Amino acid sequence: MGHTDSGGMSQPQRLLHPGAAVMLILGIVIGAGIFKTPSMVAGISGDAGWAMLLWLVGALVSTAGALCYAELCTAYPHAGGDYHFLQRAFGRHLSFLYAWARTTIINTGSIALLAFVFGDYMSSLLNLGPYSSALWALGIVLALTGLNLVGLQASARLQVVLTVSECLGLLMVVVAGLVLDPPQPRVVEWFVTAPAPAQWGLCLVFVLLTFGGWNESAYVSAEVRGGPRTMVWVIVTSMAALTLIYLLVNLALLWGLGLNGLSTSKTAASDLLGQAFGPWASKALGVIVAIAALTSINATMIVGARSNFALGRDWGTLARLGQWQTSAGGPRQGFVLQGLISVLLILLATQEADGFSAMVEFTAPVFWAFLFLVSVAVMWLRHRDPHVERPFRVPLYPFLPLVFAGACAWLTYSSITYAISQRAIHVSMALIASGVLALILLWAMERRSRVRT
Repeated sequence: MGHTDSGGMSQPQRLLHPGAAVMLILGIVIGAGIFKTPSMVAGISGDAGWAMLLWLVGALVSTAGALCYAELCTAYPHAGGDYHFLQRAFGRHLSFLYAWARTTIINTGSIALLAFVFGDYMSSLLNLGPYSSALWALGIVLALTGLNLVGLQASARLQVVLTVSECLGLLMVVVAGLVLDPPQPRVVEWFVTAPAPAQWGLCLVFVLLTFGGWNESAYVSAEVRGGPRTMVWVIVTSMAALTLIYLLVNLALLWGLGLNGLSTSKTAASDLLGQAFGPWASKALGVIVAIAALTSINATMIVGARSNFALGRDWGTLARLGQWQTSAGGPRQGFVLQGLISVLLILLATQEADGFSAMVEFTAPVFWAFLFLVSVAVMWLRHRDPHVERPFRVPLYPFLPLVFAGACAWLTYSSITYAISQRAIHVSMALIASGVLALILLWAMERRSRVRT
């Protein structure tokens, strides 16, 4: 039976098992980044000890953000996630712009980005021609959109299977680096040469981007069995697991390849597996990375469609997006719109030299700018809604929210600096401007409707 609100519209139900929610968050966060960024961080830092410390700092900053989200999720559980938080804090106009950005840039751009990672690695196994990567990307977006239209339970079950497979692949990397003896001694320097402050900053850009995605937990806060306190357990467990996995993988790569070997390798995990188990293992990494990308795409789709649903509930003109299909356990119209835009972005990215890089430049500045506003919302809502029940409160308040806000502001600046000379960021800025125009149009239409009635 579906739950129906006073207006007769179906609402999200608490159907998602806490364990599946943890797998969902792990699936979003553990993507292709962990296979790429360790070599960059090791090369920039120039010291194994400092590289590991930077990964730990990134984990602590991410945990601070996750604790902020835990307070917001338990105080204001809603399928709209941080869209709903921004609406409570700053009003429906700013939250509309955020939902517009998620629909046209943040989530759909992330889906396209991950689809290109999937396409690149699948093309190494079966090349489909000059546009092989894009064809694989289009195929996986269409297939996973269709799966999510079937329903949440089918999608969540696939998510568990994919995430377990992905973690087993990372376990192979850990075993190869920490358990098996390397063919020759590796040189690993611990806290010998401290990196310069600018190098710390650049390393943290890659580390925090690799940890990115835990904030999507907000979009299932109204659907996890057990209520608010269980949601806190889901978030804390997810962050602890992520920290452990990332530290072990980096330690294994450093121990198995040495600092220089890791710093100079473009395919560090593949090199390590090939060294430990033979050429077949190196090729198998392509499948592992494809699974990582596949897992993240599916998880991002699940949470992304829910912001479209929340947008449709708040704006009468977009009411079709606000229809929740109880039988499927999800917003079908939201999935269709998300899939369509993702396909268009993949087609657009084929005009660039590298589809993956283009989507990074397209999404990152907008993502971190709005995440900064969410961090401010934690403190503003504490001030404005002091009587709202908060089953969980951020510890060390206001220190942790300020740390989170500072990190978001800095990453916004860094992302803009990185992407400003590229065409992709200008496309995303144009889409934000189109959101402003859409907001004005919707406001005018709803005002006219109120006058007529």
